[in-house]
Amino acid sequence: MHSAIGLRWLLVRRCRALVSGTARAASTAAPSGRRRLPADGPGLAEFVAGSAAPAAPPPEGAELPVPLGATELEHGLGRRVLFVVHGCQMNVNDTEVAWAVLQQAGYQRAENISEADVVFIMTCSIREGAETKIWNKLENYKRLKASKGYTGSQFKVGVLGCMAERLRQRLVEADVGVDLVAGPDSYRHLPRLLAQPEDAGAAVHVQLSLEETYADVQPVRLDPHAPAAYVTIMRGCDNMCTYCIVPFTRGRERSRPLDSVVEEVRRLSEQGVREVTLLGQNVNSYRDMSGSRNSAKATRLAAGFSTVYRPKTGGTRFADLLSAVADVDPEMRVRFTSPHPKDFPDEVLRVIAERPNVCSCLHLPAQSGSSRVLADMRRGYTREAYLELVRHVRRMVPGVALTSDFIAGFCGETEADFEETLSLMREVGYQYCFLFAYSRREKTRAHHRLVDDVPPAEKQRRVAEMARLYRAMAQQLNTRQVGSTQLVLLERPSPRSPDSLLGRNDANVKVIVPRRWAGAPLAAGQYVAVEVTGASSEVLHGRPLERTTLQEFARQHDPPSAPNELLGDDPEASQCVV
Repeated sequence: MHSAIGLRWLLVRRCRALVSGTARAASTAAPSGRRRLPADGPGLAEFVAGSAAPAAPPPEGAELPVPLGATELEHGLGRRVLFVVHGCQMNVNDTEVAWAVLQQAGYQRAENISEADVVFIMTCSIREGAETKIWNKLENYKRLKASKGYTGSQFKVGVLGCMAERLRQRLVEADVGVDLVAGPDSYRHLPRLLAQPEDAGAAVHVQLSLEETYADVQPVRLDPHAPAAYVTIMRGCDNMCTYCIVPFTRGRERSRPLDSVVEEVRRLSEQGVREVTLLGQNVNSYRDMSGSRNSAKATRLAAGFSTVYRPKTGGTRFADLLSAVADVDPEMRVRFTSPHPKDFPDEVLRVIAERPNVCSCLHLPAQSGSSRVLADMRRGYTREAYLELVRHVRRMVPGVALTSDFIAGFCGETEADFEETLSLMREVGYQYCFLFAYSRREKTRAHHRLVDDVPPAEKQRRVAEMARLYRAMAQQLNTRQVGSTQLVLLERPSPRSPDSLLGRNDANVKVIVPRRWAGAPLAAGQYVAVEVTGASSEVLHGRPLERTTLQEFARQHDPPSAPNELLGDDPEASQCVV
């Protein structure tokens, strides 16, 4: 056995020497200690015997040679990996995919920085502030390396996700100690990238794919005891909104086969998961083009909506997937995010209305209440079309709760445009709003064609005003729930009260309940019928009535109460004016 290990490590050293020599020959001189990407050099095709050349060559300097072909180099040998996750729910699920790949390769999970051999930062590029946090973290890890005297072979720092895709050259050339850069479609290559010798420079793989969905990778959950889980069903986005960097960091839309999604949900159900959230950059544009379910039907958009791309035909659509997932386990809640308002045909709304385990909580990102600004954003709808969709949704899905996204200070937004956004918020009455100041992103159409002319201080003022209005609306909507009976899925101990548990109702609102009921403890993963006894703009407080099941609760209770008309039609709506 020892002789076999010795032979393997001899092979390892020879492979490292070969790859190091290739990398040194291809690299250029780096000024003042900065590492530079090579001007040319072998790509993946040269290292994988018999592999096909990529469909399109990467940009000059975008890839470094990666040592492939020696499985010993790619094995983790028990080294520990720490994940630091920033950004959206998809970044959480992407981290679980990356962890599955690394665990299969022999790596172990680190719980903190002191026991880590590798640190991976899963990054977000949606706004400048998100990237600033990552740069600060990288500086901290660089100082840690210096204080401990670590080399790149002892402690590696990797950048994953959207920022890796967008800023790969800068990440390598900046003196922040980055050893590895991998984009959203490169997680299968992580063992090979980690195997690159220190003297070969940073390992980089950022090639976007037209096919990668990780359909055959079973994600390893970061928190195996949580009653809720995320399942990615599609990747990328074709909408090309003028402000959005996602198409450039995540690529074109492609969807997982329906059978793959359903099988993952089934495994999660068998593990005791009580809620799944289906994920995608444009989740309800899901289109499975594989298998016998493929049809010739053209896409039907919501009335009054359009796209920048030609109408698509064929494929299994989101309504069919949503129905199939709901059938897996009637006691498992199903949510989805983030959708585009254009992709809500009646078929989707009927599934939501008819299936008790599909939550009646829809995210309808408006972004602005001004039709002029929406046109500049290239959103594909007007204010009037959006409001008509809201009316239609509320007619088809009684008791639906709505959430939204809004951007303040987009290029050319006047005070009158901003007032239209506030009035839209008042009319609709959202349960929750995600509010952002516009952050110009390179490569986007807005960066090239529009002028970022709203001062930063004015952007922040508008965000603060939207936040005050949103909180007033949420307080009003939550107060209406006092006295009602709601189904709550308990998730975890309340972070602010050791004697309470935190759960969520159908509308995804946090509900705090006592830890004990009828002399016995309640536990995460249980469904509880709760009488709402108090409300704030952020949470509800409730008194447990009984343990129950999702289907039993649905048989005994009407849908949760919520206004079926626009909040602006309510005479009490004036209370929300701030």
